Amino acid sequence: MFSYRHAFHAGNHADVFKHITLLAVLNYLTQKDAALTVIDTHAGAGLYRLDGDYSLTSGEAGQGVLRLASALRDPQQAVQSPAPALQAYLDLLSELNPDFGQSSDPARLAVYPGSPYIASRFLQGRHKLRLYELHPTDFRALSGNMAQLDLGRSVSCHLQNGFDALKALLPPPSRRALVICDPSYELKTDYGRVAAVIGEALTRFATGTYAIWYPLIPRPEAHDLPRKLKTLAQRAQRPWLDATLTVKSSKLRQTVDGEIVRPGLPASGMFLINPPFTLHQQLEAALPQLASCLSQDQHAGHNLARGD
Repeated sequence: MFSYRHAFHAGNHADVFKHITLLAVLNYLTQKDAALTVIDTHAGAGLYRLDGDYSLTSGEAGQGVLRLASALRDPQQAVQSPAPALQAYLDLLSELNPDFGQSSDPARLAVYPGSPYIASRFLQGRHKLRLYELHPTDFRALSGNMAQLDLGRSVSCHLQNGFDALKALLPPPSRRALVICDPSYELKTDYGRVAAVIGEALTRFATGTYAIWYPLIPRPEAHDLPRKLKTLAQRAQRPWLDATLTVKSSKLRQTVDGEIVRPGLPASGMFLINPPFTLHQQLEAALPQLASCLSQDQHAGHNLARGD
């Protein structure tokens, strides 16, 4: 139950995509003075070391944020001017890693922001951040990382599965909320749980913004989830947006020695219900650049769909 640790995956290509999207959503939603409640159902540790044992063991950041930084620094790359959503992400990395900001050298990227840290940067005024994490070790790290930001009662951390907590939080007093839902999907039952929880949330609070990350792997549940979410949005008569980023083939491959190599995570998606009206245009500009920079083979690409 507690085997998943996001520290192994921090800064991978799925994180890059997810966090670029969340930055764009948060920037729009916090432009209004009215209070916003941000609820992160599976918060993780909040901040991660890219030079730590977990990250170095997996090497996933090397195919994600570090690969992106290297590609953008390479004058031979087709991306000469990052899209605004991508630039906002790079600015955040520079804020956390001043040496990287001065040099754009991927080797200077040591600290990586999780969703809780990203959301915390928007907590002006009456906005609230509610963080839920069930892993005891990650919860301690999350609590410590958030305490260092000195944001007082604007942030609360809870040792609890966010799936179980969400019902009591909706609707918030301000009637404005962003729900971030990105479980590990380590259990295949998580796919059905996400659909059920979001369906119930929509019945309680149809006008909230819901941002759901999902992996795209060779498993029926993974491909069914965005279809179920689309159905839920349509039944509630709410707008939706579904964006995916693919960096490599999902097929098994065989080495010259006959060893079968699994591809790992080849693609991921972000499904949003009640997205900012500006998000489609922002991702339309950013996704081709991401696919180009993070491509690992000829199967890399992206897709963007929406409905009103």
